[in-house]
Amino acid sequence: MATTTISLEVDAETAEAFSTAPLEEQRKLQLLLGLRLRELTALPTRSLQEVMDDIGLRAEARGLTPEILASLLRDV
Repeated sequence: MATTTISLEVDAETAEAFSTAPLEEQRKLQLLLGLRLRELTALPTRSLQEVMDDIGLRAEARGLTPEILASLLRDV
């Protein structure tokens, strides 16, 4: 399969983790991210708002509170 390079903005910690990971791990992460992006874009029945709502619900279920989110956003 032919590949194309895209650019994504991520936080510095994520960028560092990716760039310092072994090459094989980077390849695995690229594959997983590519599959996930394809999955998300292949679902025309869900709007971006629905996807974002789903992500928010999952984050809340994992303990993310408005206060924690505000704190994380202040640190950016």
